[in-house]
Amino acid sequence: MKVTRRADKPRAGNRIVKSARDVARARSAKSVARLHPILEYDRSRAAVIEPSRVHRRIAIPEHCVPCFFRDVIAQLVAEGARELTRGESEAGEYVFYELNYGGRPLAVFHPMVGAPIAAARVERAIALGARKFVACGGAGALDGGLAVGHIVVPRAAVRDEGTSYHYLPPAREVRPTRRALAAIKETLRRHGHSYVLGKTWTTDAVYRETPARIRRRRAEGCVAVEMEAAAFFAVARFRGVEFGQILYAADDVSGARWNHRDWMRHQARERIFHLAAEACLRL
Repeated sequence: MKVTRRADKPRAGNRIVKSARDVARARSAKSVARLHPILEYDRSRAAVIEPSRVHRRIAIPEHCVPCFFRDVIAQLVAEGARELTRGESEAGEYVFYELNYGGRPLAVFHPMVGAPIAAARVERAIALGARKFVACGGAGALDGGLAVGHIVVPRAAVRDEGTSYHYLPPAREVRPTRRALAAIKETLRRHGHSYVLGKTWTTDAVYRETPARIRRRRAEGCVAVEMEAAAFFAVARFRGVEFGQILYAADDVSGARWNHRDWMRHQARERIFHLAAEACLRL
């Protein structure tokens, strides 16, 4: 059999000779990284403050729901969720809980709002021993047709924040893990829930969601905007754990004026938590 050698790159012995275009592209990338520190990706696995060295592993369930709903967590505690451990930061104390969910152990904690602190709390959960995550929260609707409470499942997150760039090389998007996304979709199918599967826009700047930027994100397929998903997915891929997220359409930023829609009082919150818990336990 005659094998035709690819002719797209010239070779010198066993060494591929880079084309002038490859060299120029590499130089350009390095030049951009020098101008923008956020693009200086470091592949080192260990950091000075390494979570596994700082946080002692405990007997925590491997299944864990980062839940943004304080009201739901308060109800779980009132129904018997027990404290596993707590931490302290300048933002105050935070608690990891364990509950019996359908006869199986499940960990729950509030990750706080914003990519840096939410990622740090997921890092601690991983260091403690959790391995399978499905987060639940609300997100701004980029599509005015999404009624408040409608379920949104991110299939990718546009990385318009900073945290994810410390975990993965620069790229436009990051995805949830395949198994976690499949577990979420199967859970919603079994319960007969309709949902929107699409991209979410993760941003650090809640007061800079401008009309032009919203149009740009919608054009690339984003249906929602939030502040943590890209960081969650990036941490999960860096640490080798499962992670997916279920959101519900909250406030509406699709029009000329912001519509709060009283989203933090919607009855969907408890339902979204239970769906996340069930999906997580499928992993």
